[in-house]
Amino acid sequence: MASDIKLTDLVTSGGCAAKYPAARLEQLLAGFVPAEAADLLVGLSPADDAAVYRLDDERALVFTLDFFPPLVDDPATFGAIAATNALNDVFAMGGTPLLALSIAAFPEELPSTVLAECFAAADLKVREAGGLLAGGHTIRDNEPKYGLAVVGTVHPDAIWAKSTARPGDVLYLTKPLGTGLVLHGLPRGLAGDAELAGAVTWMTTLNRAAAEALRPFEPSAVTDVTGFGLLGHAYEMASRSAVRLEIEALALPAMDGALHVIAAGEKTGGDRRNRDFAGPHVTVGPGVELGAETLAYDPQTAGGFLVALPAARAAVLESTLAARGQFLARIGRVAEGSGVHLV
Repeated sequence: MASDIKLTDLVTSGGCAAKYPAARLEQLLAGFVPAEAADLLVGLSPADDAAVYRLDDERALVFTLDFFPPLVDDPATFGAIAATNALNDVFAMGGTPLLALSIAAFPEELPSTVLAECFAAADLKVREAGGLLAGGHTIRDNEPKYGLAVVGTVHPDAIWAKSTARPGDVLYLTKPLGTGLVLHGLPRGLAGDAELAGAVTWMTTLNRAAAEALRPFEPSAVTDVTGFGLLGHAYEMASRSAVRLEIEALALPAMDGALHVIAAGEKTGGDRRNRDFAGPHVTVGPGVELGAETLAYDPQTAGGFLVALPAARAAVLESTLAARGQFLARIGRVAEGSGVHLV
């Protein structure tokens, strides 16, 4: 029976926590000469959440791919989370998904219903994002993995990059933090079904509504918070924008159950890798509790946006999203300097 199979028993790590360490990824790409072309608007120099290629003065293609091992046991939930995570990269660039292809690797011994449920749930998410799931490629592998390659569109003058934050901007998160901690705490008895359900709800929430709400306000910079944790992605934004991000520890929003896992002295495996990457560039002010650091380094799966927005537009954005009932947390500001400061 497919319902008797625990997908997480087949993997060593799941979700975005399975990402290659950011520090080693930097080393790997250090000797790689990125492609250069006038119409390649976003590639590896600098890298962003997706590549962008200009077709003409009005249209550019956004292209990304993302896949990972399961972090939950239910195949449909796994498919929905993996699809959400991949689709969100297009939204993070200011784009709209158009077409997606499945990337799948599953043990041949698994019942076909497991794959079918995963694919069907992903298809629903692609449709919800405004795109079409049009095919894909499936191979045999002892460790299951699933994700999408996604093509979207964006106006060449309306691309959201992570390299364009400016001093004076206000920083926001559009989802709370803690997916890695909740999933880590589940088998240890530190989180229960209610906390898991809450985390799954966030991980299957597309960033489409957040993108649509942000678009009229012309944010300075946007990135989605995933496997490198808030501080890892904040460091990327700071370094590529040549600014300093100042983040208020007490303003960080946590998912239900995440702080309980931290209080028990637990951290995810991705915590150490994220500290290796961002830690040398992060300073922590006096009085900041260790729990806030742990939350900020926690690897996220299908996380929300980290947004830098001109301060003059902040109040109207906050009131607009409050009126719509959409989540928004103001967590700091952009200043002159370098690195990330947790205060």
